[in-house]
Amino acid sequence: MSAPELTRDLVRRTAPYVDSWWAFRRRHHRVPGVQGALGLAGELLLSTAHGHADLEQGTALGTDHVFRVASHSKTFTATVVHQLAAEGTLRLDDRLATWLPWTGEVSAAVGAVTLRQLLNHSAGLVRDGADGDQWQLRRPFHDEADLRAVVRDAVVTEPDVAFKYSNIGYALLGLVVAAATGATWAEAVTQRVLQPLGLTATAPDLAPGDPLAARAATGYTSLAYADARVPVDQVGTGAMAAATGFCSTAEDLFRYVSAHRDGDGDEADPRLLDPTARRQLQHPWWDVPGTAGDGYGLGMAVSTVGERRLVGHGGGWPGHITRTLLDPGSGLAVSVLTNAIDGPALELAVGAVRLVDLAASPTPHRQDAEQQALAGDLVGRWATLWGVQDVVLLGDRLLLLNPSLADPGAAVVELDVLDANTLAMVSGPGYGAVGERVRATRDDTGRVATLRTASGMTTWRAAELPLPARVSVGSL
Repeated sequence: MSAPELTRDLVRRTAPYVDSWWAFRRRHHRVPGVQGALGLAGELLLSTAHGHADLEQGTALGTDHVFRVASHSKTFTATVVHQLAAEGTLRLDDRLATWLPWTGEVSAAVGAVTLRQLLNHSAGLVRDGADGDQWQLRRPFHDEADLRAVVRDAVVTEPDVAFKYSNIGYALLGLVVAAATGATWAEAVTQRVLQPLGLTATAPDLAPGDPLAARAATGYTSLAYADARVPVDQVGTGAMAAATGFCSTAEDLFRYVSAHRDGDGDEADPRLLDPTARRQLQHPWWDVPGTAGDGYGLGMAVSTVGERRLVGHGGGWPGHITRTLLDPGSGLAVSVLTNAIDGPALELAVGAVRLVDLAASPTPHRQDAEQQALAGDLVGRWATLWGVQDVVLLGDRLLLLNPSLADPGAAVVELDVLDANTLAMVSGPGYGAVGERVRATRDDTGRVATLRTASGMTTWRAAELPLPARVSVGSL
């Protein structure tokens, strides 16, 4: 099977429910804020923000607040390395010591690894070093002197044995970029990526006093070990910026990742990489152990959602969790940023892809314009004592979804419109109520007041569930 074909119109019509689902999941997870962007073939079709940028100040989160996007930085670094390779300035199979002679002097094994091995995390280098407490702000991030000290004992496994994720490896690539260009890494990535794409809300690092610092969403700790979240300070990342320094917005990350899409004619974007370099960056060189079918290329993570092959990256920062996904073929792109260390960014990004594919998937139960009009006031979020369920039009499909599920495509019930007050549950999970009816009850004004859905239970509009102080027989 192949992934469903997408159109801008379909993604545009699906975007409002994606927005609603993101808002619901933010509240469900009690995450301070969620910012997201969604679009197709470079056209931004949804940009949204929910919750707070700062809980203590009561600052509402906006689409212009910036987040630490951490390991997204690796894709920017890899893009510049591939540009330099395409120009002939360097080769991906150059040894590290060719560009950083001191690495061979400190450790012959480290100096012998190639840029390609660093890009695809097969160099066998340590992840962060013996002291990684910068990730808890117990110490500053490594400066170049620290990095030299780490390199002495950086080799953990033989190269080209397995995927071995290394922030140290990408920090070294940042130094290679500086050596090859004669500029700093930050200057090179700004001139070669940010400026050509007009990414004005993106920067290679973020520390107090930086231009974008005033727009930074406050990051927060987890609820896994405490009943309340605690804010986390912003800090610079020193020599680790090429691996983890970047800050950005969902809109800017959508524009950036969309420039990595495939395409012919007007769909192609020549500003960053030619097609050969782009394919190299995205080709899955290694499977990633402990994940379900995920791989890693020469700077981008590779995953599959349904039948759709996606590339992109995640970012984990003290207080921010982020994820950006791109289908290079269709140009479907989504970026989700959260300001909590346990934020569900991956879940929300993957869920958006699932919802778009639900809207596009073939079905014998497409609802025509007349049926969609009849279903109009039955569409919405409905609640029982057991939870909530959504009657939603996705494309031309009328579906009953459970927004509380991490995968909104799980346990979907397909509906057919019979009349203005009756829907048929025509397909769905075996423990559901396939073959039964959803029936509406209207009040004296003609407004739908309740529905009877699965198990014949009365459901109210979610905002109108008449929940008493104590539930007893007859109290609902």
